[in-house]
Amino acid sequence: MYEGIVQELIDELAKLPGVGPKSAQRIAFYLIEQDNDVAQTLSEVLREAKEKVRFCQTCGNVSESDKCGICSDQKRDFGLICVVEESKDINAIERTREFRGVYHVLGGAISPIVGIGPDQLRIKDLLKRLADPDIREVILATNPNLEGEATATYLTRLLGSMEISVTKLASGLPVGGDLEYADDMTLGRAFEGRRRVN
Repeated sequence: MYEGIVQELIDELAKLPGVGPKSAQRIAFYLIEQDNDVAQTLSEVLREAKEKVRFCQTCGNVSESDKCGICSDQKRDFGLICVVEESKDINAIERTREFRGVYHVLGGAISPIVGIGPDQLRIKDLLKRLADPDIREVILATNPNLEGEATATYLTRLLGSMEISVTKLASGLPVGGDLEYADDMTLGRAFEGRRRVN
């Protein structure tokens, strides 16, 4: 334990996802040892991000305007919607260069243990989008873990009565993993081998 502001900085950094106490301590001391410009720039970028970043009104992706770059891109196939849990999953899929459709961000996954049910996710927004007769396929690209599978199963049942093809990413993604950590080739093959679930 350190005194005063140093410990406060470590404690705040440790609250970030994926940052444990030792990493928080290393980051804190790195920042303290740098010129004031480094800390100043970091605080300005954080403030600006909080002020400017919002969520796309169409898909829920992070954006600096009402529509994200993908939803604004007329070269995309708007008849294909890939459903993901978080905005960071979009970046992982885009790196594969296999998908030219659009996305829908749920904002999480069904997890009764932490009190997240279907009503806490952007499922109603998805259903509104699917009212468009031009939608041909919904690709379920939830994480291959317990919560992601539960979410995919729920969506499969919910969308089963619609006249839209519902597919799921093929195997190859590790069970219990997150899309953002999948390598490009594995994720690309999962897209190529997706299968119909309804």
